[in-house]
This record gives sequence, structure tokens and C-alpha cells, in this order.
Amino acid sequence: MRSHNKAAILASTAAIIVTVIAPALPAKADQVRDSQWFVSYLKLEEAHKISQGAGVSIAVVDTGVSAHRDLTRNLKKGTDFGPDGDGTGQVDSVGHGTRMAGLIAGHGHGSGNGVIGIAPRASIVPVKASGKIGNGPYFPASIEWAAKSGAGVINVSADVGRSRDLSAAITAAVKEDSVVVAASGNTSDDLSIAHPAALPEVLAVGAIDRNGKVAKFSVTDPKVGICAPGVDMVTTDLNNKYSKSQGTSQAAAIVSGAAALVRAKFPGLSAPEVVHRLTATADDNGPPGKDDECGYGVLNIVKALTADAPPLTPSGSGSASVPSGSGSAPAGGAPASAGSAAPGPESSGIGVAAVAGIGGAVAVLVGLLAFVAMRRRRVSS
Repeated sequence: MRSHNKAAILASTAAIIVTVIAPALPAKADQVRDSQWFVSYLKLEEAHKISQGAGVSIAVVDTGVSAHRDLTRNLKKGTDFGPDGDGTGQVDSVGHGTRMAGLIAGHGHGSGNGVIGIAPRASIVPVKASGKIGNGPYFPASIEWAAKSGAGVINVSADVGRSRDLSAAITAAVKEDSVVVAASGNTSDDLSIAHPAALPEVLAVGAIDRNGKVAKFSVTDPKVGICAPGVDMVTTDLNNKYSKSQGTSQAAAIVSGAAALVRAKFPGLSAPEVVHRLTATADDNGPPGKDDECGYGVLNIVKALTADAPPLTPSGSGSASVPSGSGSAPAGGAPASAGSAAPGPESSGIGVAAVAGIGGAVAVLVGLLAFVAMRRRRVSS
């Protein structure tokens, strides 16, 4: 196990956003996928015919990710900054990171059993930044490690706390051309937007329910860029079990998976262009234009993979767009099947982000564009 003494200083103010988590559900995999309402809502079967995230590495900066039969093919060796690890990032005593990983890249098992995630052929690299909920002093160092290790997408379903070290870590991620997705936060924890979601280089994600309505707990803020499903989310849990949870953490995980699908389908796009494609193709679910609840709208994965997006052009107003038809070589795979989940109320363990809509430009990208001088493709290890 590596020693990261400096990490304790880097994020001494960090804290994990938490909501209530229900007991793990019985491992009845034949019921799991039927309970994953977001699979049909997001038209995942159609999306998976186009891309499944193959070749993209997603860093889950969280409480670690434990082994699960629905993650066996894509859970890779990561690292530990937080306590109680084994040096691989694969010890999760809390379960939050394991739940996020299932939503991001679960591949199920058997014939349509278990949890299916958004990017089932992407690689999950666990970066253990916290050993228990409410203790997160290692997030800045963990984010920087994830970026330098080659992660194409970095998921931070947490409120790390505002600090210079966090800003420096996000700057490092931008320079490495990583897409950073974070939870906007839950009102049960705080009424203000979480960090790093508040930073301009990060795509902040809010949550919606199965009816497409903004979740009551989802923090509203001008920084929110996009929304995604985050209520009654069935996913993987500890000991090969499943559970149901809710929060902006879950919504951020969904968007991280979508970012991986876009990176796999359009390998020539830079991180800002990936974010723009997600937000420019989002479905505007509120008053016309950007709003504080879902930003540019609700995630539409199929449109993000198929639609012509307007060019990404920096402007003084802080908006951006993506080149039409740029980076078109798909690297998907056969459609993934869906699994079933037993219902059981659970809430997300860590903070999350916001929504992106159909607007042509995304304010969240301004910071990214200022730093990205070259594109760097991320591949799984």
C-alpha cells in the first residue's frame, strides 16, 4: 500500500455528502434489472448498440469499489489514499463507491441478470479517497492521481469542501484532458452547491425522478449543468448484493457513464467537447434555456451519441459549443441486457452534480477551455 502523507494536508476540510441508505437488497438478480427504471428512461438498449464505453477508463473517486459479480470484467486495480485499504482501491467498507460503480459500468451476469450500468464495457479504476462517510481529507490528491493515471472520466460523487488544493487538483485534471463530473449536492446536507461541482471546469449534475421532475433533494444553483436520474436507483452493493438509493451522487454516476459512451464513440473529442455534446443535446425540461435546477436540461444519451451538435466556440459570455460530426469513429459493442433489482429504499452516500440541456453552449466549459491545450485520449488499462 502506498503512503500518501501529503494527502492528509491537501484536503483537510473535505467532507462527504450523505443521505440515507437502505439495507442491501437480497441478491435476486432476476428481479434487479426490471427495477432499474432508468434503463428504459434513457433508452440504454438503443444507446448500447452505438457505444458501450469500450476503451475508456473511469476513475471512481469515492470510498473504494468492492468486487461484485456484475463488475468482474471491468473493475481494475486502482489505489488508496483513504484509510483501511489494500493498495488497490478495491476495499469498500461503506458501499457508496460500489454503488456508484454499478450505475456507471455494471455489466450484469448471465442472461440479462443483475445490474446494467451506462457504460458496461468501460473500465472502472477505484480511487479510495475516504474510508467512511463523513471523512474525506484525501480527495484533492485522489483526483490528481486519477487524472495523471489516464482516466478519461473522473466521477466525484462527494462534497470535498472548498480549498486551493481542490482547485489545483481540478486544474491538473483539466490539463490531462479528463472529463470531471461531480454531484451538485443534496439539500438534506446543505443548501449550497457542493465542491468540486461548484468549480467552472467541472460538470455539475442534478437529479430527476422517474417522471422527469427535478428531485426535491437536488440542490439548485446557476452552476448546475445537467440533470440525470437519481431517485430509486437500484445498483450493486457490498457482498454481491443490490440496493436502492437516491441522491445527486447517483445522478453524477449516470452522467459519468454517459461521458464514457461519448468518449468511446467520438475518440477525437477533447474533454470540453465531450461535456458540450452532453449538454447541447440535453432535453430542456423547464423554462426555455438554462435554469438553476437542471442547467441545460436532462441527459439524453442517444442524442448525445447521434445528433449533430453545434460547434464548440469560446465566447466572452462563458458559453461553448461542439464541432458538428467531429470524432465519429464508434467503439461500442453489442447491446447490453438489463437486470432486475429488488426494491429497497436507499439514498446516495456522497454529493452529486447537475443537469445539461439543449442550449448551444455550456458555461461550465469555460474553465476547461482555458486550460486544455491538447487532446489526450484515455484508454483502459
